Amino acid sequence: MKRNWNWSLWIGFLFVLAGFFSYTFFAQFPATRDFPWVNFLLLGLGGILLLAGLVRTFGKPQLYRGKIFGSILALLSLLVFGSFSYLIFYELRQVPASTGAPRVGEKAPEFALPDQDGKQVALADLISPRGAVLIFYRGHW
Repeated sequence: MKRNWNWSLWIGFLFVLAGFFSYTFFAQFPATRDFPWVNFLLLGLGGILLLAGLVRTFGKPQLYRGKIFGSILALLSLLVFGSFSYLIFYELRQVPASTGAPRVGEKAPEFALPDQDGKQVALADLISPRGAVLIFYRGHW
């Protein structure tokens, strides 16, 4: 008897990958940035499909393929889910809050910073009658 492909395993794994890699897209929107519910929904749907595929594979091995690939994909999916959860619930919580930062349209507090030559430049030196645009690049260098 010819065994069929177990597509729910592969589709489930694709949903898990979509849930992991789509975070950068969904983080642009405030509704999904603070708590990535869409990503967890995709990860959960992928997990359900993977579990259904594993039940099919191990329940009816004479009909469906995928014992080895199903086990590997399930393990990889667990690792992806664990990595995503660690990133969301631990790593991103380590970023300091910007509660003291001025909001859009507010006047920035007076400050002075060194330029690329080491000369101190104050905000008052840069403001023209139309205002000034300040860009602070965030990073660790």
